[in-house]
Amino acid sequence: MKFKSVTQFLMPKYWATWAGLFLLRLIRLLPFQTQVSIGSQLGKLIYLIAQNRRRVAETNIRLCFPNLSNQEQQGMVEAVFRNNGIGIIETSAAWWAPLNSFDNRLKIEGRNYLDAALKDGKGVILLGAHFSTLDLGGLLFSRFYKLHTMYRPHNNPLMETVIDRGRSRFISSLIDRHDFRGVIRALKRNEIVWYAPDQDFGPTNSVYAPFFGIEAATVTATARLAKLSKAPIIMLTHHRNIDNSYTLRVHPPVTPFPLNDDRESATRINQELEKGILYEPAQYMWMHRRFKTHPNGKGFMYGTNS
Repeated sequence: MKFKSVTQFLMPKYWATWAGLFLLRLIRLLPFQTQVSIGSQLGKLIYLIAQNRRRVAETNIRLCFPNLSNQEQQGMVEAVFRNNGIGIIETSAAWWAPLNSFDNRLKIEGRNYLDAALKDGKGVILLGAHFSTLDLGGLLFSRFYKLHTMYRPHNNPLMETVIDRGRSRFISSLIDRHDFRGVIRALKRNEIVWYAPDQDFGPTNSVYAPFFGIEAATVTATARLAKLSKAPIIMLTHHRNIDNSYTLRVHPPVTPFPLNDDRESATRINQELEKGILYEPAQYMWMHRRFKTHPNGKGFMYGTNS
């Protein structure tokens, strides 16, 4: 994988990004428990200053967990920000820490499902979601299996370069989410491709399907990939435990799949995502506008028009 030289990013517009990266590097020198504590405090700070993200998270939690009291919903929102603050620290560990740093605090469940699927020789579409442990989950999984991942390039070219370099330490290849041929080639080699269809990419190539009981624009690409490749779909979840150890869970294959039409298939995938999220709902990135696309207009659920 060829990377851009960081000397391209010395202009003033990148100085704030450099400062943040330098600070993360310094935090990496501290004991891990201290890093986690700093991440939690960082999440509290983001909660206070990122008003738009806070409103999005509050809306998502209110919609998806209507049975919680107002106080419980607010508590979950605050926990989401704390966990995502810790997630920033965990991401820096995935990029820069020795690859074996977490081996003594890692447990994996359900490997039998993945091993059995790989014996069939069709590869595996590893169904993922945007947990706060996103990049670290990739590093942890790579301690057991080779992995390709589908992704969307970052809007900040400096961050894109840093992310690519960090992930390339433990990811076999990064495949643009529009590169179906690249995905199919990897699957035909009986390899594992991580794919997360849990975000709102707009109405094109999407159908409305329930996500926590709310109609959400859900991409149809998951069913198309499964149909073209004949590869099984297996969910992977990864969470931080209370003692700062980590658990990877490989779920049973999603079968039968694909179903009769796009909406049925999208609903089935969303159900699988819900099960994974419910292990630790506060470790999910609820700050994303999952319900951005709406029949009444873009941003309707969030009281905006964008």
